[in-house]
Amino acid sequence: MNLSTELVIALRFLLAVGLGAGIGYQRERTGKAAGLRTHVLVSAGAALFTLVSMYGFGGELADPSRVAAGVVVGVGFIGAGVIFRGARGEEVAGLTTAATIWVTAAIGLAAGTGLYLLSVIVTAVIVGILLLPKIRG
Repeated sequence: MNLSTELVIALRFLLAVGLGAGIGYQRERTGKAAGLRTHVLVSAGAALFTLVSMYGFGGELADPSRVAAGVVVGVGFIGAGVIFRGARGEEVAGLTTAATIWVTAAIGLAAGTGLYLLSVIVTAVIVGILLLPKIRG
């Protein structure tokens, strides 16, 4: 593997870390259970799994789409862990946090595959959505 390829790989990984941090910072600032570190780790892990599947194994047998499917399922379990019901079973909490963990993994996958603009735009849209006031009905 040549130096320019390694630099591209590093850039993709660092982009995933930075974008995960952007979402995580917003969640941390609002006092949510999954904050900066969690979102960075999810995005970094998704990007790393993607990059390893694309560049680490080489040959024609490597299939990054299989890794992406595994990340989606695995992160779904993490997200499910932050969803809970209130004492009376009437309210559900943690859905937005679970969704941000899930979309942060997708952003990590996008950055890992080199979809730079898409991953940045999605991060900006997600942070914008998270900044909207909650509408109580």
